[in-house]
Amino acid sequence: MAFNIVAVIQAGRLSYEAMLLAASLRAMSPGFQGKLFLAEPGGPLWPGDPRLANPALRAMLEALGATFLPFENRVFGASYPHGNKIEALLALPDQPFLFLDTDTLVTGDLSAVPFDFTRPSASMRREGTWPTVPVYSTHEAIWGALYDRFGLDMAPTLDLSYPADYWQRFMYFNAGWFFHDSPKAFGSRFLEYARTIRDDTPAALAAQELYPWLDQIALPLAIHALGGGRPGPELAGLDGDVTCHYRSLPLLYARESDRAVQVLEEVAGQKELRRLLREHEPIRELVYKNRGRKIREMFDRGDLPRREQAIRGRIREAGLWLR
Repeated sequence: MAFNIVAVIQAGRLSYEAMLLAASLRAMSPGFQGKLFLAEPGGPLWPGDPRLANPALRAMLEALGATFLPFENRVFGASYPHGNKIEALLALPDQPFLFLDTDTLVTGDLSAVPFDFTRPSASMRREGTWPTVPVYSTHEAIWGALYDRFGLDMAPTLDLSYPADYWQRFMYFNAGWFFHDSPKAFGSRFLEYARTIRDDTPAALAAQELYPWLDQIALPLAIHALGGGRPGPELAGLDGDVTCHYRSLPLLYARESDRAVQVLEEVAGQKELRRLLREHEPIRELVYKNRGRKIREMFDRGDLPRREQAIRGRIREAGLWLR
């Protein structure tokens, strides 16, 4: 089935990441039949214009096959940029879509992934970042309050292979990728839930930090409401052999596959891209000056620290954390 890809772009880091995303999509998935939309936020909820103004970058992204998609933030904006991925969905053509964060490389044939767009799902590459459970509460009470608020049955979402009240027992995703057959239906539900959690927070969440986790709090609720759930083995290529959500270039060099590094360096090495990408310090220093390889030598991919924070700390100590 043909489908579209959407990512959010703004001036600065996201524009360079979008160039790597677009170039890797074209190089690694030449059979992709949909459109790559780069959604640009705007409107009075931003103190300035967040759109990409650099004409050379815009022209290159269009040459790589990207279509710019303007939208106006009506609920979120500068106060919560993560909300862009929610509101952007409502500007898309109402066709099957895959959302990708811009800090994603396509490393394989994306068009060969057997999506069932009628059953939405999202990335399981996450840590137990939310909620932080106080001594007087439980994961079940916090998540249960959310499901109750929206009239949803939490029981079918539980992974009973995990112990009672362990965080992985409850459906929780990374919002780096997600998909559905209707961006209008998905975006409306996602926006409704995120706005309600922000503006009418259930009492059970009184002690919880909602930022920056709000999108990841609302995401499993929207997915469950629309008949989806955790991804099955057929989607293993996402966060696997087909896509790599690297989060930042230092983390890519520290922990991602040799294939991901190869794709990054091949794509960034293209002459027509190099003259633009070198303007971005992390790409210039880590890719073109080979300092990323120094980061790679610091870590054993077969024995990485369990927490991302520890990886980041070691890179900072070496003076190589560039974002």
